[in-house]
Amino acid sequence: MTLERRKTVATLLADRDDGLLVVTGLGSATYDAAAAGDDPRNFYLWGAMGGCLMVALGLALAQPGRRVLAITGDGETLMGLGSLATIGVQSPANLSIVVLDNGRYGETGMQESHTALGVDLCAAARSCGMARVFEIHDEAGVARLVRELQTGTGTLFARAIIAADDPPRVLPSRDGVYLKTRLRHAIGCDEP
Repeated sequence: MTLERRKTVATLLADRDDGLLVVTGLGSATYDAAAAGDDPRNFYLWGAMGGCLMVALGLALAQPGRRVLAITGDGETLMGLGSLATIGVQSPANLSIVVLDNGRYGETGMQESHTALGVDLCAAARSCGMARVFEIHDEAGVARLVRELQTGTGTLFARAIIAADDPPRVLPSRDGVYLKTRLRHAIGCDEP
């Protein structure tokens, strides 16, 4: 069974509290978060494939009193696989990672990714020291994940198995300075 990508992201962000910061990976994760409602606490990465998890880690370490959710795809996670090791070593209690895995490189033509060929991202996360690891493949799993995101502590990694679809793109701002400035303002950091 596979999940509908856009609906899954909308569910994850539906009851978002003021403390949750979201970092999205290149492409679909960004489109889906924007479709769920643009928010100044969203930091969209444009053209930084492989960087989502490290940006989210940096934000989690810099803002230990806030929860940080990284939403990205399997292709980006594979590109930055070493990030899982660094996150496992740092083990921030306030960081959650959701990988939307359709087994495809969606931004380059829907070629099969390595997850379609047997690479197990949950096993990789576990081997990097993450204890809260979930594989989500149905609505009940999404509901459980939402509860874990809201109440659990400790680094969380979830692989959501999604359909290889391509809903219409919802494009938020691509202005990096604007996105950085509005996030800093939203979390109460003044510009130097």
